[in-house]
Amino acid sequence: MTHYLDAPIDRQSAESLATQGLRFELVDTSDAAAFEAWLQAEARGFHDGVEGADIIAAWVEGLSYRRTTGVWDEQAADAAAPVATVSSWSAPLTVPGDRTVDAWAISAVTVSPTHRRRGIARNLLEAELRTAHSLGVPVAALTVSEATIYGRFGFAPSVMAADWTIATRRATWSGPAAHGRLHFITIDELLDQAPALIERVRLASPGQIEPWPLLLRRLLGLLGDGKESKTLRVVRYDDVAGTAQGFALYRVTENESEMFGHTLDVVFQTSATDDAYSGLWRFIFEMDLVGEVTAKLRSVDEAFAWQISDFRAARKTTQRDHLWTRILDVEKALEARLYSAHGTIALEVTDALGYADGGFLLEIADDGSATVKPLIGDVPENAAHIALSVNELGALYLGGVSAVTLTRAGRITELREGSASAVDASFRSAITPWLSIWF
Repeated sequence: MTHYLDAPIDRQSAESLATQGLRFELVDTSDAAAFEAWLQAEARGFHDGVEGADIIAAWVEGLSYRRTTGVWDEQAADAAAPVATVSSWSAPLTVPGDRTVDAWAISAVTVSPTHRRRGIARNLLEAELRTAHSLGVPVAALTVSEATIYGRFGFAPSVMAADWTIATRRATWSGPAAHGRLHFITIDELLDQAPALIERVRLASPGQIEPWPLLLRRLLGLLGDGKESKTLRVVRYDDVAGTAQGFALYRVTENESEMFGHTLDVVFQTSATDDAYSGLWRFIFEMDLVGEVTAKLRSVDEAFAWQISDFRAARKTTQRDHLWTRILDVEKALEARLYSAHGTIALEVTDALGYADGGFLLEIADDGSATVKPLIGDVPENAAHIALSVNELGALYLGGVSAVTLTRAGRITELREGSASAVDASFRSAITPWLSIWF
């Protein structure tokens, strides 16, 4: 595959935007001034303030690995600042079966409020899909701010996330006792130790994507003046052999009116074993002076809800779509993952943009591996048979969305009775898909 940074600008979108007097180009990220103008435009697009020089310097250094694209209007008062932005890169996405697939990660999609409803976003996104497809990347993925934009491009939510609130006075620990040890460590130690552990955990959870380089420093509040980092604590969990198996990054906010009513906010927590998971969450729930724990961007199916005496003490305050996926190559995408049940599934896929359009026969072996070939002639008598759009295929892909539910919603059509249940039996992931970061 041609390296994604070497891919040229998409000519179709460039020509379309040029008819409006707009210039569509790649940003030379080695040009600090040009990259800064792009970064400031991205910040404006997400309603952030003008970023300071220290943060911009960190972004310039830490985001140069991305394929950075912008749209410029030469008639704008500030012609050096793009009126639209997008960035992308190829990254491994974990799929069921402890496997990964190459994914085209799309980020920083913004259009200036002064240039709305001119087809700019459509040109940006269609250019990204054409570029990814030309490079042979089988899946595109993004985390979204607005849920109404991306369906028209073939994306659908495949991984959900939840924000949890736990009333710790009611959450007496009833789960297993952990066998390892907890240690407070410094932020510098975490920066050194965390990447290898995060990588181990990533490969075990469908929906996780390789973290981008500056993510940990951002979580630790080390970008900018660093004041935020001074409010954070880090605890590491080691197993009985002394091997680090998890850590939690958190802060405690004082409740001045109630001594035992402080709030502990879990900024990030990861664990490579069930033992580490239990040890860290018990530590968090039993923190002195804390009456409430909040944990954002967690799995919708957290085990800790079953490890406390009062099930109602842990509640999802928000549950939402998080990762959206879009299939660009059905054969490569479906063969990249393992399946939970053997069988044969005939898929009639419609795709308005053409990448995944057609009939496909998915044949799943006893070991969960699969082969995909074009559906030619009659559907085998023993096969499940469904019709769906590429959106629904993307929703099903990681095993966290039910085909039965989508059938009841009118999003999937059973062409053979009982097919949706057969699809669920095969596509279901034993581990609920979860993405622990934004990108």
